[in-house]
Amino acid sequence: MRKYPTNDDSYRFLFEDADIRGETVVLENVLKDLIATHAYGPGVQKLLGEFAAAIVVISNNLKFDGSVVLQGRSDGPISLVMVECSSVGDIRGIARGELQAPEGPMKSHLPNGVLTLTIEPEVGQRYQGIIGVQQDELADVLSDYFEQSEQLATKFWLSTRAGSSAGLMLQQLPKQLVKDEDERMDQWQTLCALADTVTPDELIDTDTDRLLFKLFSEWDLKRFEPKRIRFSCNCSRDRSLNVIRLLPKHEITELFEEQQTVTMNCEMCGDSYHFTRNDVDQSEESTIH
Repeated sequence: MRKYPTNDDSYRFLFEDADIRGETVVLENVLKDLIATHAYGPGVQKLLGEFAAAIVVISNNLKFDGSVVLQGRSDGPISLVMVECSSVGDIRGIARGELQAPEGPMKSHLPNGVLTLTIEPEVGQRYQGIIGVQQDELADVLSDYFEQSEQLATKFWLSTRAGSSAGLMLQQLPKQLVKDEDERMDQWQTLCALADTVTPDELIDTDTDRLLFKLFSEWDLKRFEPKRIRFSCNCSRDRSLNVIRLLPKHEITELFEEQQTVTMNCEMCGDSYHFTRNDVDQSEESTIH
């Protein structure tokens, strides 16, 4: 299991006079850690960066211990892209397919693709939503999905550039402060129009205080404590050993007849675990006793 200290923080905020909340994050070290052990080209790095920024702002509102997984599958150049973020801010991810695919819209990497958003609480029922890739960009696909599935107006802004990615999300909340529907719609459209003025570079380069002031200086905001985001893989020697133990007995025998030491590699972080037949036998004995 690897854990890397990073300085990447995500922020939650509320508008004091509107039923609208926001999330923002800039990922630098996290994104570098995600791609460190893989030969991803610029196109895949951009795709992973957008998925990572999106899943962080989505996970910021989890009210339970668990994780959120955003996964894309297609029969196109990228067969799989997956990023997972936990309620405590641990993130990991991977991509498979043509890893040197050139930069382009998400839809060019995932033609006829399907996105799956999975919420996995440690206690309770798992929830999964499936999203068809109809628009070119991830931000637009997610905005439409949340508005349709959650019945709450939601909009994403995502940006990735040379080892950094950033995300901003606004979401309208159920009626509480403002009851009039026309006023609610006017507030929502105004705030989205203000957020639309941010450029991709500004989203990455501007620190959170300055960004929120630049976009929403005439609105009162309530800011919450930032949450640290870090690359962390939950692989372990015990989990890898258990994969071998679950094989049929004759396959385990054949495996170690072919090689004295079996190596299990984690695709997420690149860690390797080495096992002998004695490791497997001792593990089974300890389980019995």
